[in-house]
Formats: sequence, C-alpha cells, structure tokens
Amino acid sequence: MTSPPNVRSEYQMSVEVTTDRARLDVAMIHRFLSKESYWARDISLPDVENGIANSLCFGVYVDNTQVGFARVISDFVRFAHVLDVFVVKEHRGSGYGKLLMKNILSHPALSSVSRFSLGTADAHGLYAQFGFTTPTKPETLMELIRPKADGSGT
Repeated sequence: MTSPPNVRSEYQMSVEVTTDRARLDVAMIHRFLSKESYWARDISLPDVENGIANSLCFGVYVDNTQVGFARVISDFVRFAHVLDVFVVKEHRGSGYGKLLMKNILSHPALSSVSRFSLGTADAHGLYAQFGFTTPTKPETLMELIRPKADGSGT
C-alpha cells in the first residue's frame, strides 16, 4: 500500500494599505469608533464622515475587506496628528497596525512633516517602534477641551 501524495493547499491572503477614500467602509469605521474605541465612544455617523472628509485616511484591507483604519490631520509641511488608529479585534496581532504606521510615516504627502503627534492610552509599545516618545518639553504643550454643543463631550 502506498501513502497518498502530499497535497498542500496554500492560500495567500491579499493585504493592502491604501488612501483611496472610496474604498473606506464608513459603516464599519463608525461602528468601531462609536462602540469599541475608548476615545470616540458614541461619536455620530455625521461626525465620522466629516472627520474622514477632512483627513488623509488610510485603510487596511485583507482580501478586500477593511480590517484597519487611521487618519492624519496635517498641514503637509511641518505638522501631522495621527488619530483613530485601529485594527479590528479578529485581525490584531497580525502586524497590520505596524503596516498601517509604516504606510503613514512613508506617505509622500507627509514626507516634509517633521513633527507627528498622537494620543494613546494603551499602544505606547507600537508607536515607540516608530520613534514616538513622550514630549521632550511637555511644559510647552497646551490643550483646550471643549464640550460639543450638544453637551456630549469631546
């Protein structure tokens, strides 16, 4: 009796990061930000749409399904703020967050930017891999937090 031939089925996933705004799954982004994030809980769909419209957005896609997102607000000269960075739970730990940050920091439109900022409560290790540190002079930084007109917070 002979043993069956080795049959190997390999499936190569297609992974892509793009700034093509038309491909963004706005409903998924809104769902994640409003239900799962700690920084934008209860954000409205119109506010998510407005944020997307006024930012350089990055989507991470696995087999054409969006699994991650980030956006950058910038003057495209000296300053950029990275925000709303996430990878959906089922795809965390696969390197997609790192891929997202690599694409943001190497994007041609951001090539002259010398100062990037972001806020995080739990991903310091990820961002440190890309050179992010605590501000060298936090005493020179200020912020203004205004409640929204409807009283719902920031």
